[in-house]
Amino acid sequence: MSSQPPLFGPCPPRFTEIKKDIANSYPDFQERITQAWNDLLDELNRTTKEIANQGSQAVPEVEFNELGKLSEKEIDTIQRKGCVVIRNVVDDDEASGWRKDLKEYVSSNPVEGSPPDDKQFFQLYWTKSQLQARSHPNVLQTQVWLNSMYHSRGDAKTDGVDLSVPLSYADRFRMRHPGNQWTVHPPHVDGGSIERWEDKVFRTCFADILSGNWRQHDPYDLDGRINARSSMYGRPNQSTIFRTYQGWLAFSETAPTEGTLKVFPNVILSNAYTIMRPFFRPKVAQDDPNLLIPENWEFGKSRPNHVAGLPEDGLLSDISHHDFPGIYSLGEGFIGPRPTTESHPHLRLDETMVSVPKVYPGDMVYWHCDLIHAVEVEHTGKEDSCVMYIPAVPYTSQNAAYVERQKDSFLKGVPPPDFPAWKGEHGFTGVGTTEDITSPIGKKAMGLAVEVA
Repeated sequence: MSSQPPLFGPCPPRFTEIKKDIANSYPDFQERITQAWNDLLDELNRTTKEIANQGSQAVPEVEFNELGKLSEKEIDTIQRKGCVVIRNVVDDDEASGWRKDLKEYVSSNPVEGSPPDDKQFFQLYWTKSQLQARSHPNVLQTQVWLNSMYHSRGDAKTDGVDLSVPLSYADRFRMRHPGNQWTVHPPHVDGGSIERWEDKVFRTCFADILSGNWRQHDPYDLDGRINARSSMYGRPNQSTIFRTYQGWLAFSETAPTEGTLKVFPNVILSNAYTIMRPFFRPKVAQDDPNLLIPENWEFGKSRPNHVAGLPEDGLLSDISHHDFPGIYSLGEGFIGPRPTTESHPHLRLDETMVSVPKVYPGDMVYWHCDLIHAVEVEHTGKEDSCVMYIPAVPYTSQNAAYVERQKDSFLKGVPPPDFPAWKGEHGFTGVGTTEDITSPIGKKAMGLAVEVA
């Protein structure tokens, strides 16, 4: 795999100041983060082997009707892994019916999608099926359950947060055909690119990691997240809201190798490694068989001498250089983190990006907002792999303000604020209306009911 995706540029020189600001913000930064890095690499060596051996079994599975009955140990496992398959959220026939309606919608209207000559990923948001699925009481109940995994060290309620009130974030759907190659969703993390380091509020979410205490890192701490700027550059498809979990609802049977989701099932380890990685560089070449040994990595205070075989845009990184491995410039805005086996070798992504277990219509898959995830390149099945993207979004002041803008987009039939603009679905045959959102909780989630106090 290439260490840098095509058409993406390097980080700008000013990013050096971000690293220096971080280093100056924590006492004994070099000593503490170096100790943490070495400890983390030892833990990754053990855990990545376990993940590779477990494969899809590393992803927890629960039944929808048992969400309130899980043990503390089971919930701890889901939180640590940062992903879960929830079975039978929606009745099979209802989910299959929504899929049928989506097919009719895309065949009856001049829809936007990609690839242009064989559309499978659709820039559509306001179909009846999408409105009905997002507002389904069971779907929203899963989101309340997931939101409740988060907590605050302070009084989040007084900060305009209510984890018991779900909000709807309109996203798209895909109907992926079998037999094709899908390379547009390699391993990546959503919900903030360079913002994770650059925005000082967002940075506080990773304060334990940066202070050298990565084992105390809590990916479910609300403090910092509710006011973090996850989109500082206005890039389309960059979420501006706080999603506790991203997710999708299955409309078809999809098994591993059939174009399903892949995840790195340990959000604490991947967060710690991603956040610390820009401050360390290897002392050996990339093809050295001992590359992963902690002793062969060091904290970088100055631009290192070139090591034979070490690409300039690959492993090289240190505190005085502007590189943030996995972060790339788009000219305006940035994309990533997009870890690869070259830029983030200790994650062993070729072995640890595991496919989620087989899903059936009505099942849902959720993954933590920080989790590394991807879509399988191959689809070896015989039928379309059809899913609708529906994340878990709690009520916060920032999220509610977005939903208000999103509601205006819905009523006009145009794409929501976070997504690429086009003329939209106004006037399309079968486009959804407010009448398609029938549940009171669904209306509240779309900002169509009285304001939530």
